[in-house]
Amino acid sequence: MIPIGDDNRDRTITPYVNYVLIAINLIVFILFQGAGNNLEFTYAFSTVPQEIVTGEDLVTESSQVQDPTTGQIYVLPGLQPTPISVYITLLTSMFMHGGWAHILGNMLYLWIFGDNLEDRLGHGRYLLFYLLVGLLASLAHVFTSVLIGDNLQIPSLGASGAIAGVLGGYLLLFPGRRVTVILVRVVTQVRAIFAVGLWFLLQLVGGLGVLGGGSDGVAYAAHIGGFIAGLALIKLFAAGRQPQRTQSW
Repeated sequence: MIPIGDDNRDRTITPYVNYVLIAINLIVFILFQGAGNNLEFTYAFSTVPQEIVTGEDLVTESSQVQDPTTGQIYVLPGLQPTPISVYITLLTSMFMHGGWAHILGNMLYLWIFGDNLEDRLGHGRYLLFYLLVGLLASLAHVFTSVLIGDNLQIPSLGASGAIAGVLGGYLLLFPGRRVTVILVRVVTQVRAIFAVGLWFLLQLVGGLGVLGGGSDGVAYAAHIGGFIAGLALIKLFAAGRQPQRTQSW
């Protein structure tokens, strides 16, 4: 199921912050990450759990890695020196992505769901909410990596944790909002509680798979942590803001 839009007829403000967040993500990916090819930059500013736990910058040598599917051997650059405090990578990693599919998928969700939260919270509160749930999502990934004994030198990056927080807030504020989705080659409308709830269920299933020893490279703990943070914090950030009339069915 792929969301492609939602009901914005009650939106009262232009979501400038959401537009800027999307623009920053695209600029960082295209210009600074070289559309995913500048691994030195990516490995310098991604979140590395071991660095967050120890507070020390970690630099490693390049290594040869064999693709288990094709058998092709390629060189994987090691972790690069981080020219800033390693703790700031909890923020910088939120604006980087691993490839075109990664960033386009994330920006689609942010485009659809972020504007509604900005409309309800206001520009300033929405920006603070986005950054806070993103940071909490990154910390959830670090904590879980330590807890399950995962490799703490594997860098993580992406806006997924922050966007998961946006989805959590959206679900709580707009459970009956109509979301247009592509479902088995059919374009239809479903309630937000179904569209977002199914997404979260998939994250839980993926997270349980990681606990069972499987891994597909997705930081499910960041997604789940960000979503829960969004649920927990959205009412605090929305306090004093009057809800607009929404269409329901």
